[in-house]
Amino acid sequence: MNKAEIPIFDGHNDVLFRLFQAGGRDHATSFVTGRDGHIDLIKATSGGLAGGFFAIYVPSPVDLALKFELMTQDSYDLPLPPAVDLSDALPIALQQAVILVELETLGALKICTSVNDIRSCMQSGIMAAIMHMEGAEAIDADLYNLDIFYRAGLRSLGLVWSRPTIFGEGVPFRFPSTGDIGGGLSEHGIRLVKRCDELGIMLDMSHLNEAGFWDIAKHSTKPLVATHSNSHVLSPHARNLTDRQLAAIAESDGMVGLNFAVAFLRADGKMLADVHYDVLLRHLDHLIEHLGEDRVGLGSDFDGAVIPEDMGDCAGLTSFRNAMYAHGYNDALMTKLCHANWMRLLAHNMG
Repeated sequence: MNKAEIPIFDGHNDVLFRLFQAGGRDHATSFVTGRDGHIDLIKATSGGLAGGFFAIYVPSPVDLALKFELMTQDSYDLPLPPAVDLSDALPIALQQAVILVELETLGALKICTSVNDIRSCMQSGIMAAIMHMEGAEAIDADLYNLDIFYRAGLRSLGLVWSRPTIFGEGVPFRFPSTGDIGGGLSEHGIRLVKRCDELGIMLDMSHLNEAGFWDIAKHSTKPLVATHSNSHVLSPHARNLTDRQLAAIAESDGMVGLNFAVAFLRADGKMLADVHYDVLLRHLDHLIEHLGEDRVGLGSDFDGAVIPEDMGDCAGLTSFRNAMYAHGYNDALMTKLCHANWMRLLAHNMG
């Protein structure tokens, strides 16, 4: 295998939401034939993207153009969107779950519920997908829906996106800022954490505020994970992780996936795409320094963010791997960062 072809297992993408926006299940074939956006099978094959976490995401009524414009300023503080009711969230979540099932029916991927499933897919060249939920708005207070989604394949869950739920509070898109904003988990949230631990559903802390982070650290018996977050020292955004949080993740033998979203990479926090690979590599170096080389991976946020223009889409992962090699990462470290660390981490949760 060419060095630049080491397969990548990615910590986060939003392609299900984009397919939902484009027309739902009937639009799923575009994932196979080619689509505008960051991920489809053609681009994934070119870039060596072997699979990852496919997020189910319920949107808020946000003007994205205005949001991105505000995030090009020297500082910004976008208010948290209001909570989304269960009755509104559940149908949207189910539609995106159906899109993922349709992609499996089309032979585009396989929904994986174990590390052995993922390894088998990588060996056979089939894209491996973990069903993830970004924000638990579709989960009821009694957690009945959690068990149903688990039976459908859900193996990863973020209690919040950047808005409140009945379980906890997310961080706003605020720069400069820490994530120490708002209160901790509710009683419902603590019960959700414990039930996820019982079922083997990984908890993702990427959009959670600091109080919620420390509550999960207190109540979960599993490694702490942020699937798509970066270093607060290098980019002081509310979405990023402080060195104290990184220390807790390392102590739990958890993991962080490097987020390609430019606002969380840049020192100035701006949503501008003129970001070069040296910026991503500085974040990787910092994460490796504080977490160790066994606890760092990639968590692109493909189809959910503005990513560096040097990469463009997931086909650009080949050029990014080349940059990682040029930076001095050897074969063993590259294999860990590209997929092996995710496999190790998931074995703690899914088996």
